[in-house]
Amino acid sequence: MPEVIFNGPAGRIEGRYQPAKTRNAPIAMILHPHPSFGGTMNNQVVYRLFYMFKERGFAVLRFNFRGVGRSQGQFDHGAGELSDAASALDWVQTIHPEARFCWVAGFSFGAWIGMQLLMRRPEIEGFISIAPPANLYDFSFLAPCPSSGLIVNGDVDKVVPQKDVQGLVDKLKAQKGIVIDHKLIEGANHFFDQKVDPLIDTCAEYLDMRLAQPREE
Repeated sequence: MPEVIFNGPAGRIEGRYQPAKTRNAPIAMILHPHPSFGGTMNNQVVYRLFYMFKERGFAVLRFNFRGVGRSQGQFDHGAGELSDAASALDWVQTIHPEARFCWVAGFSFGAWIGMQLLMRRPEIEGFISIAPPANLYDFSFLAPCPSSGLIVNGDVDKVVPQKDVQGLVDKLKAQKGIVIDHKLIEGANHFFDQKVDPLIDTCAEYLDMRLAQPREE
């Protein structure tokens, strides 16, 4: 799993990239939790998601947002981090130009950034949004949400209460043309302490289901 450094809007961005074995394999990008609360690309959930996609043949990138680890710049309350994510996707597409499609997976703050990226990049055809902070950030930009995906949260999350995630899910499920799956992890808090295995199993089951479906070219 090679360490990579590439240029972003605020300077260099540090990442880890796993190339795919086939030229037209899909791309997956994993976005980490809030930088101001210790979120990095080495977060256990981010790390496990990275390998989940790798095991399914994706070209996978995880990276540190600006100001985290060896990534240059400073925290920008979401606007700059969205630019970082767009630059990261550009970089992967340059390295892996024949990708048929892309997925984005984000955890907490990273889920908010990932959903915004989804709105701007039509090549993203699937998403996994873990503990999206619907009580802390505005998700009204998802009108309409352009892709089907999975939303997962814990039922004892004190940071993002279940009712707020449910409200987001209900709003998205009312939209036509997409399918939103929603899973609750029993006994899981916001950080999925002691519950990472069932979380990843849930995400893997969903991804396998989606990959087994015929794609519209």
